[in-house]
Amino acid sequence: MKRTEKLSFEDSMQRIEEIVRALEKGDKSLDDALGLFEEGTALIKGASKMLEEAEQRVVKLRKGPDGEPIESKFIEEDET
Repeated sequence: MKRTEKLSFEDSMQRIEEIVRALEKGDKSLDDALGLFEEGTALIKGASKMLEEAEQRVVKLRKGPDGEPIESKFIEEDET
């Protein structure tokens, strides 16, 4: 079953696991297996994009002592 609606990260991962299990069984026709593979590939691409976006929200770049950027967790610190 091909899903075209935008899924959450968790739903995407669940569907990817379903696809892997179905492909590992080896009982799908070649056309069905290719369709599942294509769906899985699209879901992985979307999930990777969601992870990148989440990481950008959590990590910020700041200037280190040598002037080079360093990554640190994005946590609001008290300025007191």
